[in-house]
Amino acid sequence: MSLMVQRVRYLRSRFSRPLLSPSFPLYFFQTILKGVKMSKENSRRNFLKKGLEATAFAMLATTEANAFSSQIPGRDEKDSRHIGQKGKHFVMVLDLRKCIGCQACTSVCKIENEVPEEQFRTFVTETEIGEFPDVRKAFLPQLCNHCDEPACVPVCPTGATFKREDGIVVVDNDICWGCGYCISACPYDKRYFNKRTQTADKCNFCAQRVDKGLLPACVETCIGGARVFGDINDKNSEVYRLMHSFSTSVLKEAQGTKPQTFYIGLDSRVEELFSTTQSLDDIVKAEEGFKREWEKARGEAESHG
Repeated sequence: MSLMVQRVRYLRSRFSRPLLSPSFPLYFFQTILKGVKMSKENSRRNFLKKGLEATAFAMLATTEANAFSSQIPGRDEKDSRHIGQKGKHFVMVLDLRKCIGCQACTSVCKIENEVPEEQFRTFVTETEIGEFPDVRKAFLPQLCNHCDEPACVPVCPTGATFKREDGIVVVDNDICWGCGYCISACPYDKRYFNKRTQTADKCNFCAQRVDKGLLPACVETCIGGARVFGDINDKNSEVYRLMHSFSTSVLKEAQGTKPQTFYIGLDSRVEELFSTTQSLDDIVKAEEGFKREWEKARGEAESHG
């Protein structure tokens, strides 16, 4: 393992947690990244291209056609949990002016969705920005962005990852076979290999609650009212009012995935920190190859029973 990968692994272990240590400022990431240029052969795009080629070959070679079907049984059977709520388009607005970094959202999400220990569907990153004496804490709630053009959907060989008609992107654990393509495709690194189900997992806007007319658990528990969820097609909804009253931002807009998680008051320095940590993750995948990363995740899952 190269020294670069060892350093990046250490940084990822420190920064892929809800609480970030302020002893590692933004410039430290920038120093690590300076001069590091990922070759075209090792880029995310080329990885996905190779992954799709491998998937296509497997689909042609396998005798178990159903295992690689791009159809979605639940949707084909008109299961409302897979179809979603027609005519609605759910989004989330995160007002960073109100977020206090209490992690109530992180805790309730793990309880509601039975998320394994040391894994998260959502969390709030805490860091420090500015220079003395003008220094302050900054918080960045993170979760699946439920993109309008999700990069995770077209790479899924089984159709387990798909977008409902109401915009919620979900994972069907019954047909997910754990290939990991969607995890690598996500430019926000908001998918993970669930150690309990041994399938891809992520935030689903608590679809099981939304379909019953309830709010996502994180929204209902947010102490400061920083998380707001609703139907953007409804002009009387709070999300519609916020979107039309304040300037909003999305993470990594240049990716072209059209995130449906919007931020009010997103500091450019915090956004830069987020982008930098994702670049570190890409370096590991480029240096070692995603296959080894995935085998490591599977090994950890098996060791946990």
